[in-house]
Amino acid sequence: MIYAFKIGFLDVRWIDILDILLVSVLLYQVYKLLKGSVAVRVLIGFLVLYLVYLVVRAAQMELLAGILGQFMGVGVLAAIIIFSQEIRKFLLILGKTTFRQNDLLQSIMIWKKREAKESFNITPIIEAAKSLSSTNTGALIVFSKNSELKFYVDSGDFMDAAISKRLLISIFNKYSPLHDGAVIINQGKVRAARCILPVSERDIPAQFGMRHRAALGMSEATDTLTLIISEESGQMSIARNGAIDNNLSIPEIRKRINIYFQEKEPQPEIEDSETLEVAS
Repeated sequence: MIYAFKIGFLDVRWIDILDILLVSVLLYQVYKLLKGSVAVRVLIGFLVLYLVYLVVRAAQMELLAGILGQFMGVGVLAAIIIFSQEIRKFLLILGKTTFRQNDLLQSIMIWKKREAKESFNITPIIEAAKSLSSTNTGALIVFSKNSELKFYVDSGDFMDAAISKRLLISIFNKYSPLHDGAVIINQGKVRAARCILPVSERDIPAQFGMRHRAALGMSEATDTLTLIISEESGQMSIARNGAIDNNLSIPEIRKRINIYFQEKEPQPEIEDSETLEVAS
């Protein structure tokens, strides 16, 4: 048997190093798939519960260890049921990308530094929002800075297009086949249109429609900022972290989007706007 090196009494083989690298790549792919979705919180909950189980067992607390042990015994089956959608998408992505050279190299070289994300000009978005609001054209625009939101991008029509005022106005035109749903913007591009967002189950005021409920649900499930333009009144709102700020002006919309991407300060309280904190 050929050993790579020895740590005390532990002999490390080359096959052990390869094993660790492959597990690291697998965990990295799972992290990329779940990043930005509510599934990450569920996964963290599972890990915390498992750590508690290990501590309880080490402390020889037999009753609690037995209860948690029974739960851990069906943990794999429970994980398959809970993460069935994520597992299916992971296998589909794996089948499409594993054997392409560029994707394979990017998956293995996880230590490679990511290139700095280029800042993009939000003026076309602001101009489009102003035009849509003036004509009472409903719109739903999701901004994501940390995740590609693959789950939600796959639910719509993939575009990967440069952002422009004309493009956004044409998408949300009521005669356009793409207007029914949300536009997702990530890394300075329109990733997809006609995307389906999760709908919040919380009680919201009657003046808010399905766009606001979908935007609120998206803000609860992911770390995103969503711009809503009401079809009834033309008012513009922002959904973020489970709250909706209603009736915002164009300068406030620009300010909120810039703060979200720059992360220089928390979202400020706006005196001139009506801030709606939806209670559960």
